[in-house]
Amino acid sequence: VQLQASGGGLVQAGGSLRLSCAASGDISTIEAMGWYRQPPGKQHELVARVTNKGSTNYADSVKGRCTISRDNVKNAMYLQMNSLKPEDTAVYYCHAEGSGLADYWGQGTLVTVSS
Repeated sequence: VQLQASGGGLVQAGGSLRLSCAASGDISTIEAMGWYRQPPGKQHELVARVTNKGSTNYADSVKGRCTISRDNVKNAMYLQMNSLKPEDTAVYYCHAEGSGLADYWGQGTLVTVSS
């Protein structure tokens, strides 16, 4: 499975961005997908996750501001981020969980929120 993230950029506080993740390869083995982020000088953290059954979970810090979704026809995943805050500044990574505890990561996309 290969994952390609895109959509990062510079945005002012209060603005919106939509991140995209394109999946290719043996995508039939994917059981869940999600977005992680790594703020400057901080650890990796889960932002949002969606299972094949459509169940979602979000980090408390983004609840109500972010929406994760999947398009199984396009083999893509999205993260709509609204009301962005400077503390949302991070490198965002696309992630997929495969069968047999397989783990797949895309390259990061940088989101910078200016105050």
